[in-house]
Amino acid sequence: MELGGKFNVINKKDIHLFREKHRILLQTKDFICLSPHPNLKEYISNYNITFPTRELMPNGFTSMPCGCATLVIENNNKEVIVYLEGPTSKPNIVGSHVNQLDMLFTIEFKPAGLHPFTGINQSDLTDEKILLDLVNPKLCRLISEIIEKAGNIYELVACLDILLMKNMNTTYPKLRPILQNIIYHSGTITVKNLSEDINYSERHLNRIFKQYVGLSAKSFSRIIRINNSFRLLKKPQNSLTLVSDLTGFYDLPHFIHDFKLVCGITPQEYRKNMSDFYNNTTKF
Repeated sequence: MELGGKFNVINKKDIHLFREKHRILLQTKDFICLSPHPNLKEYISNYNITFPTRELMPNGFTSMPCGCATLVIENNNKEVIVYLEGPTSKPNIVGSHVNQLDMLFTIEFKPAGLHPFTGINQSDLTDEKILLDLVNPKLCRLISEIIEKAGNIYELVACLDILLMKNMNTTYPKLRPILQNIIYHSGTITVKNLSEDINYSERHLNRIFKQYVGLSAKSFSRIIRINNSFRLLKKPQNSLTLVSDLTGFYDLPHFIHDFKLVCGITPQEYRKNMSDFYNNTTKF
């Protein structure tokens, strides 16, 4: 779906001209990662602006499951496309596609963070890629207008901040403290204990999770657990047995089983090729 042509006036030099230095989380000559406006931080993890190269992102570059959604704006030299990637429960190879683009802008949501901006049942989006126009035509049109008018990255980000703050509905059940509880316990707390803490039945708890998060409470907890292991696996001094213990698994075989169930590869394979994978544990 074409949205008013390309980002004709936004280019790589804008990365080093970005005005609000305090918002910069990571920066290279081809990439900048920014924190959202403070009023959006409960729902959004970060904005990423990338001018892809094979040196930056190999063709096999894979985004690992995090149970979160992403809004994607991509410029492929012919048109600008805006779409949603729903909450992820499985790995997604993105490198070969992204490397064909001129520019990629992504808004990475925190768990349950997309729902306030779309109102759609998140289980309908899980592991799906869908044009934003089919989910929220009004929001898609407004983003299109921002793309057409933005003169640089700063203007694009500032206008998106304002747009998102004006178009969010923050009405939730008792979900936020439940998510924080799972994250605090690194995914090891049981669904039974979660439901008892808030006097919900397990069935009702899972219904809420599928609506707002897109996954069952158990699946989301498993993903949190595995994402915690990503951080530990980055330290070469940590043996797999130690990582298994620190993430609360009964033993190493159970850790390897669940890691492969979520990621499609073993922890050993992940550690051997770590630079080929993307995971953003700052969402949790």
